[in-house]
Amino acid sequence: MQDLRIHIKNIVCQRCIMTVSEILERLDIPFDEVLLGEVILKKPLKIDKLKILEKEFDKVGFEIIMDRDLRLVNSIKSTIIEEVYSDKLSNMKLSTLLASKLNFDYSHITHQFSESEGQSIQKYYNAVRIERAKELLDYDELGIAEIADLLGYSTPAYLSTSFKNATGLTPSEYRQMEGKNRKNLDSV
Repeated sequence: MQDLRIHIKNIVCQRCIMTVSEILERLDIPFDEVLLGEVILKKPLKIDKLKILEKEFDKVGFEIIMDRDLRLVNSIKSTIIEEVYSDKLSNMKLSTLLASKLNFDYSHITHQFSESEGQSIQKYYNAVRIERAKELLDYDELGIAEIADLLGYSTPAYLSTSFKNATGLTPSEYRQMEGKNRKNLDSV
């Protein structure tokens, strides 16, 4: 039986989820849920419908992932993005969180990720946190200490140091800067 999950590259935010949902509805493809990185269908897709779906996804920058190892990497990214963009980071170590959510040994997870992405999971996680910090700084609603707490930095100074190492600017300098340079999460 065909799997009812379709893994999709570049679903990295709520807007992406809404776009995928709209495409599925327009193509009359019944689904239970659209999540970061995947869709859970109500019934298997026929090959012709899958080809149409692939073309529609391609038009908006999404890609169906068939390779098992790439699906794992996509799931790692989705789990990290979901964690960083949650209201409060869990107290769980990243390695424990990924191993428990993905049901793989962490050494396998980290090997697959590094092999595919050319960077460590920790480096990717830190990059996503920096992009989230930029977003929160752009909103200008939270102080540096609040952002540090929300993103799991032990102190505001540690956030500032990490931010400066990644961007060349302190969070305060970034907040004052004209023409911000945030990255899309699918390019982190």
